[in-house]
Amino acid sequence: MAKNAQSKQQVYTLLVEIGRKQGDGLPEKATGAALMCFASGIDEAEAVRETVAILKQADTNPLDVTGYGTLAEREAEGHEIDADERALMARALEENSVIVAQMTPFFD
Repeated sequence: MAKNAQSKQQVYTLLVEIGRKQGDGLPEKATGAALMCFASGIDEAEAVRETVAILKQADTNPLDVTGYGTLAEREAEGHEIDADERALMARALEENSVIVAQMTPFFD
């Protein structure tokens, strides 16, 4: 049963905007940040819920999530996806996890 459930998992690319929160680990003068995440889920809604929950546990303040779809959906739209990104996506699927691939702080 678990093997069948695992096969339905897909990895979604999510861009999460976070605001400031005490202990968030962002640079001192940052006003927030954008996090590029790869998250596994049965569907994009589940991937978003899991990502937001994990980011809250990590003392961040998620404000907004934009979904960019699965690897196949991104390829169909013509996105260039390098080997490093593909490796992180494979790891997220294998570990059934959320991986923060990139963090870009915002400054005024």
